[in-house]
Amino acid sequence: SPDGTADIVRSMLKTNPGLHLIERECKLGLGTAYIKGFQYAIKNNYDIVIQIDADLSHNPKDIEKFIKLIDKYDLIIGSRYVNGVNVINWPISRLLLSYYANCYARLFTRVPLMDITGGFKCIRTDALRHIDLKKIRSQGYSFQIEINFLIFNKGYRVTEMPIVFTDRTVGQSKMNRKIIYEAILIVPRLFFKKIFRKF
Repeated sequence: SPDGTADIVRSMLKTNPGLHLIERECKLGLGTAYIKGFQYAIKNNYDIVIQIDADLSHNPKDIEKFIKLIDKYDLIIGSRYVNGVNVINWPISRLLLSYYANCYARLFTRVPLMDITGGFKCIRTDALRHIDLKKIRSQGYSFQIEINFLIFNKGYRVTEMPIVFTDRTVGQSKMNRKIIYEAILIVPRLFFKKIFRKF
């Protein structure tokens, strides 16, 4: 991110040897950023990956809940919709877009997740090792749909854990028409992948 986050992390590296900063030459898309992190985790033999938004929309305290559950599963989604609708500070238009996008994706992919577009998750690195990350095309929020689809269809154990999602109070959402169109188009592509079992 070009918002100065890297500068803060660099200053923390001096006193936190467990931190590692991956820097790229420019913004290359959300999907490639996730893949870069996954590849780092695989290369360095980490057991699990926690995926979390850094704007505090996701509560870091929920990470402990992931850790307690991950022995039984390969993918855990921090779900906004598995236990009703748990979203704070979203306008109704954004909430409806998200909710019905999940219905649309779930209908075509047959992945039994209420929040298949959720970005707060815990993944076993073993599951990521058995996915060809280089073939993932999604760059926007449809990346969440595609990675969840691939893990589920590889036969791994998936579940959801209820969370409360609190939208940022500063900054701007990255949601735009291009991202929405990409998500609309990726779902039927995954549908045909499932039919022909090309995953």
